[in-house]
Amino acid sequence: MRKAIELKSQVVAEIVEKLEKSSAAVVVDYKGLTVEEVTELRKKMREAGVEYKVYKNTLVRKAAKEVGIEQFNDELLVGTNAIAFGYEDPVAPARILKEFMDSHPKMQLKMGIVEGEFYNESQIVEFANIPSREVLLAKLLGSLKAPMSNFAYLLDAMIKKQEGQEA
Repeated sequence: MRKAIELKSQVVAEIVEKLEKSSAAVVVDYKGLTVEEVTELRKKMREAGVEYKVYKNTLVRKAAKEVGIEQFNDELLVGTNAIAFGYEDPVAPARILKEFMDSHPKMQLKMGIVEGEFYNESQIVEFANIPSREVLLAKLLGSLKAPMSNFAYLLDAMIKKQEGQEA
């Protein structure tokens, strides 16, 4: 009995550490997925630097309470759940899960914590639609570059026009 309690407290401590260390933690109901589908999902998660773990709901509730996440309660955290922990890109877990759900409709996003704020299912789906950090940076650089490029083309056109008038 004592050993079981020690093991459970170790798992709770592990979950607390992951919740504190991660920039996002998204809870998903994975009921109905085959072993092959879960393996495929785990591979995609690993490639993106996201950790996908299955824990007992009671242990997750206990850990969430220690961290101050009251929304991971008996009402919302029920059934077959897994948690995707994102450490670098806070949008990555939601985006990967949503993309996977498009081809595996049995899965369902439930809720999540992003940068310490609780979000429900629909809000997590909105996060999933945000482009990756790299895409956003490319768009920003493109928008910063556009006025300078246009100015360079204008100067070039003026020079060519002036050269044409001199000839």
